[in-house]
Amino acid sequence: MRLLHYSDIENAHDDPATIAGLAGTIESLRDGRTLVCGTGDDVAPGVLPLVSEGEIALEFFGAVSPDVETFGNHDFDFGPDRTAEIVRRSPQRWLSANVRRGGEPFAGVDPWCIESAGGSTVGFFGVTDPTTPSIGDDGDLAFADPIPAAREAIGALRERGVDRVVALSHLGRDDDRLAATCDVDVVLGGHVHSERVERIGETVLTRPGSGGGTLLEIDLPSGEVTRHDVTDGPVDAELAARYRERLAGAGLDTVVGRVSEPIARTDAEAFRGESRVGNFVADAYRWAATEALGTDPPVIGLQNSGGIRTGPPLSGTVTAADLVGLVPFDEPLVVAELGGSELRSVFAEAADTPGFGEADWWHAHVSGAELRYDHGDGGLCEATVAGTPIDGGDTYRLAVSAFLLATDIEFPTLGREHVVERLDTQYEVLIEYADTVGIDPTLDGRIVRTGV
Repeated sequence: MRLLHYSDIENAHDDPATIAGLAGTIESLRDGRTLVCGTGDDVAPGVLPLVSEGEIALEFFGAVSPDVETFGNHDFDFGPDRTAEIVRRSPQRWLSANVRRGGEPFAGVDPWCIESAGGSTVGFFGVTDPTTPSIGDDGDLAFADPIPAAREAIGALRERGVDRVVALSHLGRDDDRLAATCDVDVVLGGHVHSERVERIGETVLTRPGSGGGTLLEIDLPSGEVTRHDVTDGPVDAELAARYRERLAGAGLDTVVGRVSEPIARTDAEAFRGESRVGNFVADAYRWAATEALGTDPPVIGLQNSGGIRTGPPLSGTVTAADLVGLVPFDEPLVVAELGGSELRSVFAEAADTPGFGEADWWHAHVSGAELRYDHGDGGLCEATVAGTPIDGGDTYRLAVSAFLLATDIEFPTLGREHVVERLDTQYEVLIEYADTVGIDPTLDGRIVRTGV
């Protein structure tokens, strides 16, 4: 038996070559001893997921007919009713042991199932990050502690004598806890966007990364893992054509700017500190807030690193679709008022580990401020606004996504009570800024990290 594992394909839905390459690679490898598995965030985010409210994912699901899938936090971006509709229309079997609605399993999905392939049986169960209510539009969903939920599912599967137990996990860093504390043979992980293949004790743990560029093949019972780069594989030409048609029909091909030097959109650019793409977004936010409210009190732009989606570099002609894809969320930009002490706390929280990502990631991009952070033992050792040290008794304005004031995962200091003004949707701000000011971000030392 073997498993084919994809996860966090997200804005691969905006790249016909990648999504069709993933589908083609799956189709070329699939046979009677193969099961195809997804581990969440395969519905959203992205431009086409946004404009279709996730329906575009059904094109991919229909092409590859996955066997099993679990939920990621972004699979709820368009509300639980929409997610339930996608579940009903999907060919694969969705599993979740820890997501409930009104006390019942969400969308009527099972916590676990048993599949057969290659003369063996495997029991699958699904678990999702329990912080999802704080990082997405979860509506009235409840997310239970995944470890007890996993143990209950594993017990039921072991009682039925399956040959192997496999977790479909969208827990991120808690994949390690799942592997170390539960009687599971394989953890197919997601949520964290870096690739990972290793053993924790006797448990195989895999994570294919984000963007649909990698498919992992796990052989059972050996646990041997083979990595497939989908750019090297066959392409599902029919699927690629359908995606190109959907992109052309999205009405977002208006040119809004030009870039002379390509602007990278990698995880390294998003999470390692100052970057050109982060500066562009934060500068646009500060510009919009300043245009609306002026500069007294001082305005700072703040973009969370996780809100910048990875993808091909911005280069040459830039369209509205390119900028929607950079922050593909229907969240408004808001202006928050904070005291100086609160602002320093927000900046310090950029170095915290919010339950996803790697331990050395940095979670903020800023405009109008300069930060120096020592990851040794100094913490936030310098924070200035327009060259002047932050005064704890002064008032400052922060242009930021409304999402960050509705969650305590990344910047718990921020709350809805800080909001004084609501502006346009994030991507609309980027489009207007690009069209008015241009797209030419530089690095100017606004974030300096030491001891990393």
